[in-house]
Amino acid sequence: MRVTVDDALTLREPGAGPVSAPPSGYTVEVTPYGTRVEGPGGGRLLLASPDAPADGPAPSPRPDPQDAGGWTAEAASAPGTPAHQVDVAIVDVGASPAAIGALRRAGVAATTTAVLAVGGDHRVHSPAEFDRRARLWGASAPFDGQEQWCPPSAWPPERAHGPHRVLVTGGARSGKSAEAETRLLGEPEVTYLATGPRPGGGEDDGDEGDRAWARRVALHRARRPSWWKTEESPDAAAALREARGAVLFDCVGTWLAGAMESCGLWQEPPPSGAEDELAARVDELVEAWRRCPAYLVAVTNEVGSGVVPATASGGLFRDWLGRVNQLLAAESEEVVLAAAGRVVELR
Repeated sequence: MRVTVDDALTLREPGAGPVSAPPSGYTVEVTPYGTRVEGPGGGRLLLASPDAPADGPAPSPRPDPQDAGGWTAEAASAPGTPAHQVDVAIVDVGASPAAIGALRRAGVAATTTAVLAVGGDHRVHSPAEFDRRARLWGASAPFDGQEQWCPPSAWPPERAHGPHRVLVTGGARSGKSAEAETRLLGEPEVTYLATGPRPGGGEDDGDEGDRAWARRVALHRARRPSWWKTEESPDAAAALREARGAVLFDCVGTWLAGAMESCGLWQEPPPSGAEDELAARVDELVEAWRRCPAYLVAVTNEVGSGVVPATASGGLFRDWLGRVNQLLAAESEEVVLAAAGRVVELR
């Protein structure tokens, strides 16, 4: 990727110096966050690195010995200081959309920083989808030949902030978890609330179902940014009451399955009063969802389109999950349906 600045200098790639010596009035620094340019008017631009660090002070960068002639490779100032922030950050979201969240967490991208999302390719099925994702991250998706100003001439696009609730529903392997994770990649502080059972030991432990669950959990962990905090708890209501920043609640179906087990509703017949106990837990969850101050994205299962459950307890699970989905949707600013990796907004 190459970026031309003011028709005066060209940047080769993030973390490298310019193609040639910058003209008078321009300063180029190679930092751990990417290549930073300051122009004669004081505008500060960053061509972001896809592996920009999210935490801690910036380590000293390694200058390219083949580069010379006026650009510098000093370490940037400490994260969070005005000199460390930039006016415009260009991020190759095809390589790493999580770099946006990393820059915000490190203090390089502030609320006034215009983030430009570039790098759309075959991995995103249409320009409209690329633009949708950019807006979720509070970024702009400039078109070819569009002129951009640094500092920006307009306020950066607004992105969701808490309190804001999004319910993502869909069938098995519909892409609902990936959609929920995608929505939060631009956030500097994310808690992943896992309500399912903890996976067992290694691949050789337990039965095939346990091993499959362990592989699924490991896959989810591997694709999440390293700075996301994971909280494993069956008490989702308590976690939501304490939530701050952004939260990914994955998922409502596993929470309900655990709540039903605690209430004895997987037994046939269930004990007396079990459904009343479950109803109280559902009410508690919905109340916490309503009052949660965070930017909250929850994943749930769309079970109404599947096969009719063969057992009475399976039928209870389907019916209760349908009720819970409706209750949470009624308290949500957004509800979206994932199907075959595509997303439809349910207005």
